[in-house]
Amino acid sequence: MTLKPFKFKFGGVGLGAAFLMANSSIGPGFLTQTTVFTQQLLTSFGFVILVSVLLDIGAQLNTWRILTVSELRAQDLSNKLLPGLGYFLSVIVIMGGFAFNIGNIAGCALGANVLTGLSFQNGALISGCIALVLFWSKEIGKMLDGFTKTLGTIKIFLALFIAYKAHPPLIQAIHHTIIPEKISPIAIVTIVGGTVGGYLTFSGAHRLLDAGIKGKENLHQVNRSALTGIIISATMRFILFLAVVGALTHGAVLSNDNPPASVFHFAAGEIGFRIFGIVLWSAALSSVVGASYTSVSFFKTFHPVFKKFERLCISIFIILSTGIFILIGKPAQLLIFAGAINGLILPVALAIILFAATRKNIMNDYKHPLWMQMAGWIVVLVMSWMGWITIQQTILRV
Repeated sequence: MTLKPFKFKFGGVGLGAAFLMANSSIGPGFLTQTTVFTQQLLTSFGFVILVSVLLDIGAQLNTWRILTVSELRAQDLSNKLLPGLGYFLSVIVIMGGFAFNIGNIAGCALGANVLTGLSFQNGALISGCIALVLFWSKEIGKMLDGFTKTLGTIKIFLALFIAYKAHPPLIQAIHHTIIPEKISPIAIVTIVGGTVGGYLTFSGAHRLLDAGIKGKENLHQVNRSALTGIIISATMRFILFLAVVGALTHGAVLSNDNPPASVFHFAAGEIGFRIFGIVLWSAALSSVVGASYTSVSFFKTFHPVFKKFERLCISIFIILSTGIFILIGKPAQLLIFAGAINGLILPVALAIILFAATRKNIMNDYKHPLWMQMAGWIVVLVMSWMGWITIQQTILRV
């Protein structure tokens, strides 16, 4: 499968890449993580969102610029930096993406159940088939751009309606976003991991490369696309945070099995519950598309056959994810764990990209700005430190 390059317009491929990155992150894990941590931190979760946005910018701007200027996918750039390093990066990114995708399929199943009453197994099968049909469409590049933009817009407006109905304490939320009452490193690592961790770091940049958008001449558009993706994701996160904190402030009791559904139902009754079904299903399906597309793009390093049969590889990735969910089920804990694991992958992946940016044989005559390198290394250090705290508080405690 080859994506034909076409003239760059920010409303076309650029905006499509931004929505692909944002929609890949706004999946069922996004909804679950935001709800669970808001329940724990209340209005102070706004600070977690603020910190995550700053870390996201440092990670995404560096990654998108370096990859598009080098004209190399992340794994190819890594192999050029150190032979074999790209294979290591590919393995950890694919594993993180696969873990997320099982949760994405679970979200599709739950959303379909809310909307139609289908069993989880049937909902997962039907949603998996829809994702397969999308990837087998003739113009997959244009499909990705249009599909992600449409679903992304629907999710934001529906969540905004629920936030309005929940009547959140807006002034207090803004105050504690800047000056929090409590801080949770685990929440920050998980939220950053769920937004730009693992495969999410590379989804938009790989989409631009596949569409032929590369080189120094397109840096301005690349910057806009990366920042737009972060803004879209942060906007959805903050809107959902307001909806959850509003519901909790007014006495909502959240279900342990499905916390986000409780918020939507409390805020707008049965209509809210149905809206949740739409938001969850569309969020999950768009994440299946993003996770599968980006994860499989890393397979191309291993052998040319993966590039030649990319559609088939994507299909197998989706089928395996669907099958494992049907066999195992119970995705709630997996979604939180997947976010944390992808958060731990981020500093490793970003460090590799930043090292590569200093090599003239990779970047040619491009000199990566010093302030961006510093911002990137700050993200690496902060995420490594918080990741270590997370390991101490979770894995080592078990």
